[in-house]
Amino acid sequence: MTAQIPQWLKEMIGKNKAALRTQRALAAQSSLDRRALHSVCVEARCPNRGECFNCGDATFMILGGICTRGCKFCAVTKQTPLPPDENEPEQVAKAVEEWGIAYAVLTSPTRDDLPDGGAEHFARVIGAIYALTPQVKTEPLVPDFCGKKESLEKVLQAGPSVLAHNIETTPALYERVRVGADYKRSLDLLAHSKKVAPHIFTKSGLMLGLGETQDQVKATLQDLRNSGVDLLTIGQYLAPSKEHHPVLRYPEPQEYKMWEEYALSIGFLGAACGPLVRSSYRAGALYKAAVLSRKLSE
Repeated sequence: MTAQIPQWLKEMIGKNKAALRTQRALAAQSSLDRRALHSVCVEARCPNRGECFNCGDATFMILGGICTRGCKFCAVTKQTPLPPDENEPEQVAKAVEEWGIAYAVLTSPTRDDLPDGGAEHFARVIGAIYALTPQVKTEPLVPDFCGKKESLEKVLQAGPSVLAHNIETTPALYERVRVGADYKRSLDLLAHSKKVAPHIFTKSGLMLGLGETQDQVKATLQDLRNSGVDLLTIGQYLAPSKEHHPVLRYPEPQEYKMWEEYALSIGFLGAACGPLVRSSYRAGALYKAAVLSRKLSE
């Protein structure tokens, strides 16, 4: 049975919607529109986009706004995708410079139609950003590339600060909500990243409210740590529409605090857990926390 959204969460979402009307947020949206760029902040209807826009942060969605898979929790369009836009790397780099972004997150829909899953395009965008603003940190949030290690390595060779890939939920729920994905394949991708580029932080995230148990969440976090993952995000699943997987539970804020403390206790270098946290939420701050943790441990 679908759970009813609590009043305290409605109020949190309402405050963030109000932030979308501020001058900084409107300017950010204008920059995206002018350069015909997609943002996962908008495409996936992220409840934090007003706050992040006002901080000068955004997650660019490259390789179009159409996904080749059919996950039951995602709002991104599922149709036949268009070929990659050859001008997109330059346009993203110019937007990063124009907006004054210090930390750029790059994600994409899953592009199983492309031989390398879009890896070369990720690398080109990262390279274009570094060419124009070499001081900017980058975090590609990549799909699983159908398990192709050579695709992952293309992205890593571009020199990102963080390699992110979301596990999304516990393995017991994959068949129901992550159509076309594979839990072990995702863990293997994260582990391979750490193996071939140990200096690059790895990051993953999952959502609560899809039907998982606390024991399953705990086991998933341990699987991520065993795969060498450094950074973690946990947030509340919010159904984009009535046609998507229903929200089965709304954990209280204190439960997210518990998961954050647990994650740090088992070795994550940084964790952001909260009802409205998304994988790219305040990503720059989480990266800085990881850098500090690594220095303190050396």
